[in-house]
Amino acid sequence: MLPVNEQNETSRAALRETPTGVYDLVVAGFCALLLIANVAASKLIALGPTWTPLGIHVFPLVFDGGALTFPLTYILGDCLAEVYGFKKARRAIFMGFVVSAVAALVFFIVGVLPPDPSWGNQEAWISVMGVVLRIVIGSLVGYLVGQLLNAKILVKLRDRAKPGSLWFRLISSTVVGEAADTILFCTIAWAFIVDWGTLGNYIVVGYLYKVGLEVLLLPLTLLIIPWLKRREVRVLQ
Repeated sequence: MLPVNEQNETSRAALRETPTGVYDLVVAGFCALLLIANVAASKLIALGPTWTPLGIHVFPLVFDGGALTFPLTYILGDCLAEVYGFKKARRAIFMGFVVSAVAALVFFIVGVLPPDPSWGNQEAWISVMGVVLRIVIGSLVGYLVGQLLNAKILVKLRDRAKPGSLWFRLISSTVVGEAADTILFCTIAWAFIVDWGTLGNYIVVGYLYKVGLEVLLLPLTLLIIPWLKRREVRVLQ
């Protein structure tokens, strides 16, 4: 019989090479949450009274609607990287990238096609769903860089990890991945459109919110990942 460490490594390798149907469900959820976030991100939200001490935009807090679901994609991304390895996580990340790009293309085509005269909502459609090129580019670039960094760091730390360090790996990868994602998206999408105070507020609030939400949901993630590993190992045995 193989030693326990070798058995664990064999199980990990099997998961990376032969993911089961649960992998597909996680990827589907990952892509669905990403699409929802991309659509919701078309609205900027401001919460709180106006407060700009010394000209610094402190309130209202500015963020976009995508903040409600986008952090959840990082939680699922953590599950993919930790359980299935970087290659399988990267596959899901690229799938999300392609799905997002196709969605943006479809929204653009629908927007330029002539509306039925009786519909009367063309301007509303363009206002809400119309494709703004720099926002699409910012979203795709930020997402791709942030998610790949998150997965890569998580896997690198896992290979050197001590028992009980999963929480540290999850937070560390999120801190770096979300920083890259938030800075790239906000800068590419909104620089020179909103004032610099609003942009800075947008970046800081968005980043702290996303990282804070992942930390808040960390106990749930710490339950899901071991359960997923045990479930997959049982299926493959």
